[in-house]
Amino acid sequence: MEQLDLRFDAEKPALTLERLGLAASPVGITRVFLRRGEKAPSPARQAGRVGKLLDHARKELAEYLAGERAFFTVPVDLSQVPPFERSALEVAARIPYGEVRSYKWIAERLGNPEAARAVGSAMAGNPVPLIIPCHRVVRTDGGLGGYSFGLVKKESLLDLERRKTPYVGCITTRLFCQRGCHAERRIQEGNRVNFFSPDDARLSGYGPCSICQPA
Repeated sequence: MEQLDLRFDAEKPALTLERLGLAASPVGITRVFLRRGEKAPSPARQAGRVGKLLDHARKELAEYLAGERAFFTVPVDLSQVPPFERSALEVAARIPYGEVRSYKWIAERLGNPEAARAVGSAMAGNPVPLIIPCHRVVRTDGGLGGYSFGLVKKESLLDLERRKTPYVGCITTRLFCQRGCHAERRIQEGNRVNFFSPDDARLSGYGPCSICQPA
């Protein structure tokens, strides 16, 4: 695993849900975009499957931006994304919370180590930022690279994840969850223990939650 030296300014302005726009198909979320303007209008309520997906996404995005969620369960629809870009985004989707990988690392996972620039283009064109965490993809030399929401926002997201542990264990049950799991929400404050990785939790004698199934 590449060790990338990144340092962040905790004072950088963070994203808020009010600045984000969403679109969905019946299959999943198709777009997450940054609204241009001082204040976004209240989203129009949509009925049916699309409305439920949008509500699901808004809830999970709000929790993520508040540091209360380390993973997403809302489905995405990448059917309109070209095959290479889709494959690159699927690899990026598996980068763990709080960690970073390089464009070259993704290119290597796709079997084409020379395709780092093409991977960068795929990340820049990611239609569902945050849900697919292209902000966790950086340059091999430790530079941030690019980001469709701007480098200030990329830095603030990485800093948010750097300051939060993605796994929470329960002292009484000896089980650990991903942050944001329903079971994790029920753990009382005095029974909570934080872990940076599943290996840390297992070495401490904790087993994985059957609901969120932390890897």
